[in-house]
Amino acid sequence: MDPMTGEMAMQLGRAIAHVFKEVQGKHRIVVGKDTRLSGYMLETALASGIVSMGADVWLVGPLPTPGIAFITTSMRANAGVVISASHNPYYDNGIKIFSQSGFKLPDEMESRIEELILSNHLHSLRPTASEVGKAYRIDDAVGRYVVFLKNTFPNQLNLDGLRIVLDCAHGAAYRVAPTVLEELGAEVMPIGVDPDGENINANCGALHPELASRIVVEKGADIGMVLDGDGDRIIFVDRYGKQVDGDQILAICGLRMLSEKKLKKDTVVTTVMSNMGLDRAILKAGGKLVRTQVGDRYVVEEMVRGGYNLGGEQSGHTIFLDYNTTGDGILTALQVLAIMKQKERPLDELAKVMEPLPQVLYNVEVREKRELSEFPEIQKRTKEIEKALDNAGRMLIRYSGTEPLLRIMIEGEDEAKLHRFAQDLVELVKKYLGKT
Repeated sequence: MDPMTGEMAMQLGRAIAHVFKEVQGKHRIVVGKDTRLSGYMLETALASGIVSMGADVWLVGPLPTPGIAFITTSMRANAGVVISASHNPYYDNGIKIFSQSGFKLPDEMESRIEELILSNHLHSLRPTASEVGKAYRIDDAVGRYVVFLKNTFPNQLNLDGLRIVLDCAHGAAYRVAPTVLEELGAEVMPIGVDPDGENINANCGALHPELASRIVVEKGADIGMVLDGDGDRIIFVDRYGKQVDGDQILAICGLRMLSEKKLKKDTVVTTVMSNMGLDRAILKAGGKLVRTQVGDRYVVEEMVRGGYNLGGEQSGHTIFLDYNTTGDGILTALQVLAIMKQKERPLDELAKVMEPLPQVLYNVEVREKRELSEFPEIQKRTKEIEKALDNAGRMLIRYSGTEPLLRIMIEGEDEAKLHRFAQDLVELVKKYLGKT
């Protein structure tokens, strides 16, 4: 696809409207965005494209990605469109599309939209006169989403007495997140809540949790929470300023749900990148772990396919399918805070339910992505390492989907040994596939 320009957004709007009209016959489409400067331009262009094809647009303004998924389903819209580039700098932008059910579109539907943009088929399909669509603004979208989020928190509990450092990355959650926590009784110390169109994710947010860590320690807060630019993932910081990642959050929530018999099929879904410490914690409690390839969409697909209700990634996407159809940072925060309140224990103590194994990750730049099975020396060393790790560790070697990199991840008991193993493989990969 070409870069995300105003012209491209208009074409995309027309294609989305046409595809959903084609499939469902009705046509109401929700459009929301994060706080990037280019959001104004793209929102207007998308809306123009949609109404030009005879569909109506409901504009919700800046709202987290999961909030747009929620509004799409609750208002029975035919589709939801999110204008956001997540954790990327302000000058990037992108589009995510949700179906009527609030899930991301299947690949074949995305391909159909792309096909329509690249062909000029839509030029001959313009409605005219009274057939053109209308645009409406939903002024209370933030309020609706706030109520939805508060309803996921146990009725008998509140957050009185909790001091929370909250980093909203100058992004889509800058109004919703502080409001939810304050209305539930927390004392909130917000940072990253003054978006100017250019400061989204700039030295703050999920890629820079060290800012919240420092403030938690300085202010003596109970917990720090760090959202990304579109609010679909969250990193936690305990009272000592130490990060608690997505794997540990899955362990805390998974074990709690397992003990309350609320974890469907006693199973947590995660990706191949999640730490083996998560497997051990869940298995020890009588649960199961299912792994998918890297990417929150694959986690959600597996959850839907298998009938599971908890899944996520080490990077902080956590999906509670009982409540929402996509990763939701604020919803995840509320589930963790509820467990802290119910157990009357701080986050650092709760995180002890999982003991992460040392994990090393190396990236090697390659000139081409060839099958590693073509190189006997690499194969031989890989088998030797797997044998040495035995059942007390694991190794994952995969090419990056977006860059000319081979990623080597090894987990085990002895970190120094893991580095030696990884460095052996790095040298062999450089020898046969490295850039000359």
